[in-house]
Amino acid sequence: MTLKLQQLLSYTRKAVDEYDMIQEGDHIAVGISGGKDSLTLLYAMQGLRRFYPKHFELSAITVDLGYEKCDFSQVTELCKELDVPYQIVKTDIARILFDERKESNPCSFCAKMRKGALNEAVKKMGCNKVAYAHHKDDIIETMLLSLIFEGRFHSFSPKTYLDRMDLSVIRPMMFVDEMDVIGFQHKYNLPVVKSRCPVDGFTKRQYAKDLVRELNQAHPGAKNRMFTAILNGNIEGWPPRTPHTR
Repeated sequence: MTLKLQQLLSYTRKAVDEYDMIQEGDHIAVGISGGKDSLTLLYAMQGLRRFYPKHFELSAITVDLGYEKCDFSQVTELCKELDVPYQIVKTDIARILFDERKESNPCSFCAKMRKGALNEAVKKMGCNKVAYAHHKDDIIETMLLSLIFEGRFHSFSPKTYLDRMDLSVIRPMMFVDEMDVIGFQHKYNLPVVKSRCPVDGFTKRQYAKDLVRELNQAHPGAKNRMFTAILNGNIEGWPPRTPHTR
């Protein structure tokens, strides 16, 4: 069954309520890469804004990494339709990574530069929070990567305060399955901008994604049990959770 907007909003509200992600008067920027996850988050946050009891402003922002043939014009149109102010920040990150530094393992360096550019632009827009589009699968994959490659049980937090930037990061799609995002993308015909990254699909992240799928096929329900372990794992840096049964 395809995820409908109503269900997406229900999952989003659950995360926002249980981890106290939004306060009255917040100005939240949605980071848009052009992928299915961030466009789904845009719909979710715009929908939530209409009825959430705490009023908040919403803006959208894209860090353009500088790859050729990346056209965000349809994203611009969507933001107009949804009445969300949208800004594209041009950078040379792709050129620095692949032409100047010729990075063989560019992902972490790219993420640092991209997040730095995003957070800086978000502050300039007058936002006090930025919403990232990580979903349930991302959280589980990060935990597995941490376990296998770092020897610790860890995953990124539902909300984090970056004191150096005076900016909070929130992850409102943490209860949404990636399969549901794919269904939502097709149902609502999201204007996905194809990734031009040359290492896309050949990363440790892809390895973790494949591993989760194999584990879940061999042991049905394993994925959700891993997610439960994360929620109950008292992971350092995670805020307290107030479960809501609605």
